Amino acid sequence: MQISHLRRILPTSIVTTPGGYVLDVDPESVDLHRFRQLRKRAAKSESEAAVVLLDRALDCWRGVPFSGVGSEYLDHSVVAPLREERASAVIEWAVQALDLGRYRDVASRLTSFASEEPFRERLHHLLITALWRDNERAGALSAYENFRFRLAEELGVDPGPELVALYTRMLQEESSLPEGPTVERTTETSFGYLVRNDLPRDLPDFTGRQEPLRQLEELASTEDGRAKVCVITGAGGEGKTTTAVRFGYEAAKLYPDGQLFIDLYGYTSNKEPLDPASALGALLRAVGVDAGDVPESLDERSALWRATLMGRKALLILDNVSSYAQVSPLLPSSPGSLTLITTRNDLSGLSGARLLTLGMLDEQSSLELFGRVLGEERVRREPEHAHEIARICGGLPLALRVIAGRMLSRPRWTFAHVARRLGEENRKFRELQVEGQSVESAIDLSFQSLNSEQRNAFLLLGLMVGNTIDLAGGAALLKVTAEDADDILQELVGMCLLDEPQGDVYRMHDLIREFSLVRAVSAFGSDEVAMTRTRLAEYYLSTAQQAADLLGPRALSEERGAEAEHRTEITDRQDAEKWFSLHQENLAGAIDYFAASDNGELAWRMAEAVWRFYALHGEMGLLISSHERALQISEKQGNQRGRAVTLIGLGIAYYLAGRFNESVSLLSEARAILESVGDRRGVVRALANLGMVYERVGRLADSIQAIQGVMDNAIELGDLRLEALQWGNLAVLRQTLGEHEEAIRCAEKAIAKASGEDQDEVRAHAKRVTGEARAGLGQLDLAFQDLNEAMELSYVLRLDGQQIYIHNSLGLAYRAAQCWKEAVNAHAEALDLADKSGNRSGDSEILTDLGTTYAAASRYEEAAETLERARTTATERDERYIAARASLALGGLPASVTDPKRARGLLEEALGTFEELGLPEADRAREALKNL
Repeated sequence: MQISHLRRILPTSIVTTPGGYVLDVDPESVDLHRFRQLRKRAAKSESEAAVVLLDRALDCWRGVPFSGVGSEYLDHSVVAPLREERASAVIEWAVQALDLGRYRDVASRLTSFASEEPFRERLHHLLITALWRDNERAGALSAYENFRFRLAEELGVDPGPELVALYTRMLQEESSLPEGPTVERTTETSFGYLVRNDLPRDLPDFTGRQEPLRQLEELASTEDGRAKVCVITGAGGEGKTTTAVRFGYEAAKLYPDGQLFIDLYGYTSNKEPLDPASALGALLRAVGVDAGDVPESLDERSALWRATLMGRKALLILDNVSSYAQVSPLLPSSPGSLTLITTRNDLSGLSGARLLTLGMLDEQSSLELFGRVLGEERVRREPEHAHEIARICGGLPLALRVIAGRMLSRPRWTFAHVARRLGEENRKFRELQVEGQSVESAIDLSFQSLNSEQRNAFLLLGLMVGNTIDLAGGAALLKVTAEDADDILQELVGMCLLDEPQGDVYRMHDLIREFSLVRAVSAFGSDEVAMTRTRLAEYYLSTAQQAADLLGPRALSEERGAEAEHRTEITDRQDAEKWFSLHQENLAGAIDYFAASDNGELAWRMAEAVWRFYALHGEMGLLISSHERALQISEKQGNQRGRAVTLIGLGIAYYLAGRFNESVSLLSEARAILESVGDRRGVVRALANLGMVYERVGRLADSIQAIQGVMDNAIELGDLRLEALQWGNLAVLRQTLGEHEEAIRCAEKAIAKASGEDQDEVRAHAKRVTGEARAGLGQLDLAFQDLNEAMELSYVLRLDGQQIYIHNSLGLAYRAAQCWKEAVNAHAEALDLADKSGNRSGDSEILTDLGTTYAAASRYEEAAETLERARTTATERDERYIAARASLALGGLPASVTDPKRARGLLEEALGTFEELGLPEADRAREALKNL
């Protein structure tokens, strides 16, 4: 019935939908939409325009929405929020109108509206203010008493401190304010309020901080009817004050009632933090309150301060705040005001405030700062050394400014000269000071604010091995429980002396850490320093060995070099991967530490624990450097077993880097040493890796013999994990020999033998081989099924090296299916992954397969170019088998691409290699020579 009536009134606007009826009209014809739009426009306008827009917005209201519907749910969910919007708009209008001196208009509108909102204190505060300013002193006092009585009778509470302060001031004033609008803001008002700008000098070479400034601008432009507070945190020297001041100048027009600045001396040398009562006294006098009118008690000063700023748009910067207690009484409550607090603490007790953490400048901003201070040309002359200085300073603005200041006053100094000075022992902090500025002093002020327990922890953290530390490592370093470590580490984070880049992972800025290290060595002495660092390094070793056991078979899985008191419990492969990934740099640092402290036994054991993770994830630099360091100390101390185990790891690293001859040499030497000391499992490990390298250089018979030897030992030892891996390696060899069905059989044996944590990794490897073999047999559907399964498992297990070969095998399968574009893309993806990971062991093989795919797709020019690259790379690495394959493919290209005479030479070369190695490709080379 009601819809029928509406259809007659709005014949074209009622639309029937599956969910009911919709009123489809222009938003401009809806009161609520117009109201909200006008409020938004008012928020961006000056006072006079804002009052007009808010008047129009309030005119959109005609009674209570949905009155007479009788729905309690509708009243709570829709009507109540709408009434809140209206009340906020009324308050916004009143604030702006008061600012324009329209006291009588405000009193008239708010008198009727206040009766609808008997307990909305902000509304009654504005009404009382309007009456008082309109010379209606008795009416203002009466309105206050009525409101106070209603609160007491019905709610049992008293008015808030802002309203009490207003009432107190009304009683103290002997005469009311004169009628008419306020005078210009640049002069003292009839209230005695003085508009002023106390901001310190804005730096002309201010650099960076675009994102923090954007966030501050966003906060300032948001209208929510409340006083805004933003806490800017950061370590000493991060530029908190500079950023706040820069924003103050940029946003000055938004705060016509003044930009106030006060230093609370929370971290100032030779000065005690300013107490809040003294700070309030200074602020009140600054805005025009006579010294004699400043109350004695802190509470009265705080109330008067809030009342003085009520209804005003002012920016207040509270600099160098030390605590919540120091700053809380100073916060204005006037909507439209903004308070910026700079501090080295997180001030967690300050609710409702926006938190802005600055952090360090990025490298580009650091160089930009140098350019602005010293001139762009001076930076362009020495880009590498300028980058080095920026890195040493770690993006700390204070350090960058000190360096720039010293260089500005010394025009003959170059960045290279400064880098040498900073690199000299015990000189860095002397270089990072200039008159009035010192990085060491800035850090020391934070250090001096710590209690004894915090200081001890801060100094111990300076001794950490590596660049980061997790919660368990922190417990080991501090020699406390994990719970106690958590408490004290969080305290240091809150004081901006420690960063928490992710949950329960901590790091120190380089300069803060150097400060801590110097103080720690002086405070603790060499013996305690050594014990502390050893404690942490042993935590890394103990946990690394536990994690390594979950990544694959280890010859030393039953041995432990150290059992640390603290250890992160790792229960599955995923946890192990995450832990290694988090600590990979720290583990290399632990190897360095063990070696430097002549603890060769733990150095090589740590290297043995980390090699598989580094290898799986292509961390060739860390793999080689860590093993070379462990090898040095083992050779120095004559530790034959440690030397042999490290040679194996280094041999694997050289294999992955494509340095095959060196790899064979190192692995053979390791095998000989391990045989001489009777380490059977060590010999097996050396043999297994030799088999892998022999396959790469085309010594397939030697590879099969080595793998069979490992297999025999695995069966005799009852080691199913090792046996499963060897079946997988045999599968690769059989596939290389073109024995597709035998390759599938070996791969399936590998899967059958694997179990537990190893099963998925073995399956990923085996499915890659079976997929490639099935493609060779023409079973393309099964081939793609196996290869896709292998790829999925490799992603789940993060087997980066395995993904390289799976992509290449997919290229072979697509080639067999004559899907040329997909085949080329798959080979190219394999090369790209190899390049990104640093795993270069398969480069020449993949290039050969890509060149062969180009040839099959009749893209002969690209085939020739790619096969030449493959042949050159394989020859340089002494990969004779791959080089021969590339020569065979090159020799088989059309005469228009490969000259027949050169083709014959290539084919003869390939034939000789295949015959020498006893490989089946020799028949193909002979056939190609016949057809030439």
